[in-house]
Amino acid sequence: MRVCIEAASLLLRSAGVKNYVYHWVKHLIALAGRESIITFPPLGGLGELDHERSIAGRAATVAGLGLLAFLNYSRLPWRAGRVDIFHHSSLLLRNPPRRVRLTATIYDMTCRLNPEMHLRANVAADEQFAERVLKRACGLIAISASTRNDAIRLLRLPPERVSVIYPGVPERFFSAGAAEAEAAKRKYGFTRPYALFVGTIEPRKNVGTLLDAWADLDESLRREFDLVVAGPAGWGNPATLHRLRSAPPGVRYLGYVPEADLPGLTAGAAVFVYPSLYEGFGFPVAQAMAAGTPVITSNVSSLPEITCGAALLVDPLSRTELRDALRKLLECPEAGRKLAAEARKQAARYRWDLCAKESLEFFERAAG
Repeated sequence: MRVCIEAASLLLRSAGVKNYVYHWVKHLIALAGRESIITFPPLGGLGELDHERSIAGRAATVAGLGLLAFLNYSRLPWRAGRVDIFHHSSLLLRNPPRRVRLTATIYDMTCRLNPEMHLRANVAADEQFAERVLKRACGLIAISASTRNDAIRLLRLPPERVSVIYPGVPERFFSAGAAEAEAAKRKYGFTRPYALFVGTIEPRKNVGTLLDAWADLDESLRREFDLVVAGPAGWGNPATLHRLRSAPPGVRYLGYVPEADLPGLTAGAAVFVYPSLYEGFGFPVAQAMAAGTPVITSNVSSLPEITCGAALLVDPLSRTELRDALRKLLECPEAGRKLAAEARKQAARYRWDLCAKESLEFFERAAG
């Protein structure tokens, strides 16, 4: 069996999808070999993961994106070569290859459930992907049961075609400890313990409510702890970005943090807080669990499923609930330690080698 995986997101500035595709392809190749797993566009080896730029060289990036654009806007039929399955990730929207079984990954349904939180172009692209790929595919991978249920309900997909396969967490989060935390502390100049948020600054991540909740904490706590926000600027949040960049007392905005720094930054946090309004999986939350950091997150979408009782859950629209959860874990380290110990156990479900194994079994079924 030979599988071609659409991996164009690796050539672009991207966050969650790029993270998923990079680690997934890497582990699939390690398990099945380069003859069995190939990519579209052809990438050769996988360089270091960088969410801000392409993982390939300039020539491969230009050629790959040019081919993607040509196929997306062309009506010409094309074939993916000698492959049994072509797996769509997100960017080949309009012109799937012919004479090959199609499969795809469903990351979330947020463009349908919360279209106001996305650019119109992204909502339109999501609609095209659903109509031209998801409804035609012989098999689909959903990255959580929550995403599977939303997709079946909203797209009226046959349930038997959609399999849940959880993504993984990089091993360096599981192994991150005091040394990595201390290195991050030195690099970023932290002088106080801190609560941490990691994610793109966009409406869905709800950072404005987090800043409100932090401002509502007792002054004594805000003198003892910092709130550290790490993540690139997205779209649609100029007011929140202005607040972050104006450096309110006790708030540190780091912007984009290199992938190599995240395990130590996460392991060193007193608490990880992630009040997102919707997640298909929630990579930052799973990473914090693996690093042994107590988590506060939302009681919506996939987040209760992913944390499975190993986090404090709050209504993400309630700054009061968020404030009270922060106060509880910051004032009571023992409660945080108990939560973190349970979180490490739950995070063991999210391993990339397990994801790759289950994915190969999925491809075998799809290939018949």
